[in-house]
Amino acid sequence: PSEHFSLDIQKSNERNIEPELVLMKSLDRETMPVHRLVLTASDGGRPSLTGTMELVISVLDANDNAPKFSQSVYKLQLLESAGEGSLVGQVNATDPDVGSNSEVTYTVTNFIPPSGRDVISVDPNTGEIHLTSALDFEEVSIFDFRIEARDKGTPPLSGHCKLVLEVLDVNDNAPEVWVTSLSVPVPEDASVGTVVALLSVSDRDSGANGRVRCWVWPSGPFGLEATFLGSYSLVLREALDRERVSEYEVEVRAEDGGPAGQVVAKIRAVDADSGYNAWLRYELWEPRGKSPFRVGLYSGEVSTARALEEADGPRQRLVIVVRDHGEPARSATATLSVSLVEGAEAALAAGSGSSSLVARSAVGGESGSGATAATNVWLGGAICAVSSLFLLAVVLYGASRWAPRAAVLAGPGPTTLVCASEVGSWSYSQRHSRSLCVTDGAGKSDLMVFSPNFPLPPPGPAAKDTQPEPPGVLDT
Repeated sequence: PSEHFSLDIQKSNERNIEPELVLMKSLDRETMPVHRLVLTASDGGRPSLTGTMELVISVLDANDNAPKFSQSVYKLQLLESAGEGSLVGQVNATDPDVGSNSEVTYTVTNFIPPSGRDVISVDPNTGEIHLTSALDFEEVSIFDFRIEARDKGTPPLSGHCKLVLEVLDVNDNAPEVWVTSLSVPVPEDASVGTVVALLSVSDRDSGANGRVRCWVWPSGPFGLEATFLGSYSLVLREALDRERVSEYEVEVRAEDGGPAGQVVAKIRAVDADSGYNAWLRYELWEPRGKSPFRVGLYSGEVSTARALEEADGPRQRLVIVVRDHGEPARSATATLSVSLVEGAEAALAAGSGSSSLVARSAVGGESGSGATAATNVWLGGAICAVSSLFLLAVVLYGASRWAPRAAVLAGPGPTTLVCASEVGSWSYSQRHSRSLCVTDGAGKSDLMVFSPNFPLPPPGPAAKDTQPEPPGVLDT
């Protein structure tokens, strides 16, 4: 007997019987694709004689099953430094039907937040998910997607799953120190504990990457006191004596808890003004966004913000702006070109229209096989403004106060190229010529000094004296 079929016997006449096989219960091909029945016919004689026939019934597929994902929720994690095209993961849905009824295609149907529409793409045939745009943990840390799997039956059926993409933080943001209040100059009879400046410190990263510690260097008579979370006071810790020391240059340093970035150069700007007007800050103007390099807001140190990758390209062009705190603020720009090379190959990094010096910084990394491969960053920073040029600037500064204004003053005479060594002492290199521009505004000169903290390259043939164009001075 079969639970799915039964016989309906119809008599056409006294001698003939016409049995009909009747379906009594719906079939399910996915449960039993083939039914085998034995039909037996017997007469009424003594002994009874019988005849048999085997019936093989194949169940044809109907599109009665929707695709089903192996997981209802997929939770994936990806570093925010992952490059475009990176494989995020793979979803998988199966359909127990056969033929076109079982062929599945994948699409992303819902995005939270809406910006997630441009973040990932899913391969319609394999379900592989790839990154299509840069991630930024500080902007969005979690994306929710709804992925649909649809078969090709008629009518088509579909199934859905949820994909949660968690963006993991990398230490790609340097701590930022802002001076919210500054009381200068300081009287020499100021009492110990006098507040000289109020500072605000923040880091957009999270966890250890966002925990910041601050200190004053060199300490001298000044120190930092924490007032509340992220805020500090620069206070006087020792009595001052103007006759002994009339001016202090204090640097507030902030360091987060992430792995150190590699310092590749240091930019130093000199302002002929004094006091608040000569207080300078540095900004990385280009490239915008997720540059592998960053510049210290007040230190001018150019360092790697993250591990360097092949996706960063062979060359990086950095435009750095230095501004004073005068009213109106004045600025100057410098262009730094950084070449990334493997091994000990030399690459030239030239700075804004002046002679260049090749410097090198080694960045370690691991290859896919686990061996350590050294990646060297060769940086040539243009070095300008020297002792004689500084003297010329002082003369021009004084002359610009009392002499008639000149649109452009050119000083093509020879100057001495000066750079800072790793230990901070000064060394001299070959001579070059230089031009100086003075604008129509207030009489002052902003001079850029690039001070790479790396050894000089082996001496070569002396370069011919050149007279490059000076970087422009911008009013902002």
